[in-house]
Amino acid sequence: MTLRSAKWFAGQNVPGFVHRSAMRASGFSRMAFEGRPIVGICNSWSEVVNCNMHFRGLADSVRRGVLAAGGFPLEFPTMSLGEQLMKPTTMLFRNLMAMDVEESIRAYPFDAVVLLGGCDKTVPAQLMGAASADVPAIVLTGGPAAPAVFRGKQLGVGTDLWEYIDDVRAGRMSMTDYERLEAAAGPSRGHCPEMGTASTMATIVEGLGMTLPGAAAVPAMDSRRMQVAEEVGARAVGLAAEGVRPSQVLTADAFDNAITLMLAVGGSTNAIVHLLAIAGRAGVPLTLDRFHELSARTPLLVNVRPAGEHLVEHVFHAGGIPAVMKSLESLLHTDALTVTGKTVADNLPAQPVADTAVITSLDRPFQPPQGLAVVRGNLAPNGAVIKCAAASPDLLVHQGPAVVFENMRDLLARFDDPDLDVTADSVLVLRSAGPRGAPGMPEWGQLPIPSKLLRQGVTDMVRISDARMSGTAYGTCVLHISPESAAGGPLALVRDGDLISLDAHAGVLNVELTDAELAERRAALDQTPPVRHHRGYAAMYVDRVLQADRGCDFDFLVGRSEHPENEPDAVFDGWVGGW
Repeated sequence: MTLRSAKWFAGQNVPGFVHRSAMRASGFSRMAFEGRPIVGICNSWSEVVNCNMHFRGLADSVRRGVLAAGGFPLEFPTMSLGEQLMKPTTMLFRNLMAMDVEESIRAYPFDAVVLLGGCDKTVPAQLMGAASADVPAIVLTGGPAAPAVFRGKQLGVGTDLWEYIDDVRAGRMSMTDYERLEAAAGPSRGHCPEMGTASTMATIVEGLGMTLPGAAAVPAMDSRRMQVAEEVGARAVGLAAEGVRPSQVLTADAFDNAITLMLAVGGSTNAIVHLLAIAGRAGVPLTLDRFHELSARTPLLVNVRPAGEHLVEHVFHAGGIPAVMKSLESLLHTDALTVTGKTVADNLPAQPVADTAVITSLDRPFQPPQGLAVVRGNLAPNGAVIKCAAASPDLLVHQGPAVVFENMRDLLARFDDPDLDVTADSVLVLRSAGPRGAPGMPEWGQLPIPSKLLRQGVTDMVRISDARMSGTAYGTCVLHISPESAAGGPLALVRDGDLISLDAHAGVLNVELTDAELAERRAALDQTPPVRHHRGYAAMYVDRVLQADRGCDFDFLVGRSEHPENEPDAVFDGWVGGW
């Protein structure tokens, strides 16, 4: 097939001269790049993102694989998103990074692209951009960090931290020990070592068929991560030659496989928002209802935190994601195409699971189906989600009085007030935390348990919000309420003391008010939107972002488009300029 890059370099005309001259100015001879598949290495390396700090070395490994396979690698940077340091939340900037990736791929002479991502929003941003550009692409995730060790126990970055924070607040842990925990908490580069959002997205990439089998769980500091990087680079050359595009891989069956895999590993609820956004870019009609349907048949097969006890490194040693998919074989669309050029069935291992204490079978699951529930009702007309696998079973059906926090500032000012009118039966409510209200839909959904209840031994409560929750977190938290309060959703109408009813099994979330009472409150509600952003990206975000049930993408980026006006032919045919 004709290489896409030939549109830049093959012509014996002024554009071809200019483009070849630019490559020569970079130190490359015509022998290096002309006539070879050009593979872009989309690198989200950054010194402010510890998850991605090792990506320079990974990019070098990818480069070796590309060269060995007869291609020519060109590395290019994009925006990098790191959850720990970036404020108010990386989710605010996911769409910006996706635009950066999409336009970089489209604008440059790449025949294929390797997407190098790690921290949780970088991977969905890259997949969104690649789906829109639809140039052959393959993903390489950075791998989980080495486990921290504290008091002789291996720790996840987030899951165990939340527990220790509660111990400090309840007076069960000294600040001296807390400082020791801080020193031990980040022993290596790589993303969160439990099944947080980053590990979930790496798993999902494998489920979608957008990376090589076994690539997701290899630890970041393991030499086999570098070897996988070489193989990914070599496969990118093959994709360029074969012309296999994301549109051929990101099908409805692929999304079913990814969701099924996400449920089987007890993955992050954040992946729901990202999968909806990726599907929107790919033109696949995915809705929240599909998550609920697949959850009803898919049990928990992986014993990994926060839903279980192990870490992702243990999943790798037990056979990795291929072993999980082998256990799920009967629930998967095994004829789906992957970036290997083969089907899911072709890629499945023949050997059984190596460690059944970590990965089990469908007939002996760690938890039954419905580890995730989509709930609807007069509080969430367009849906909300709850991770039942990481919640308290006795709270999945609950009714209690609301304790309402107007926003995060209000919560921080009052949740530890000893005079706060709250009991273990209360339902904590946070609003103004959604895509528009925060803005960016931060990970505020795991509302803290008030200290006076912690001291009484309370470890979980029903908490509801239009926010997200860290994939490393746990608890009975109803998230992503749509529409959000800042978009006029019913959450804006709730008052202290209102009875809220949750039945996760039945998929119901209601405030016990009549339609007439809700209408009366809405009529009295101040409908003036808060004026916060007058310029720049944040202003565009608030104006054009969709709600959580549609993936929080921008309304003008949803749907597949060929963008013929942006392809090089349209530009080159009318090119008359010079230097």
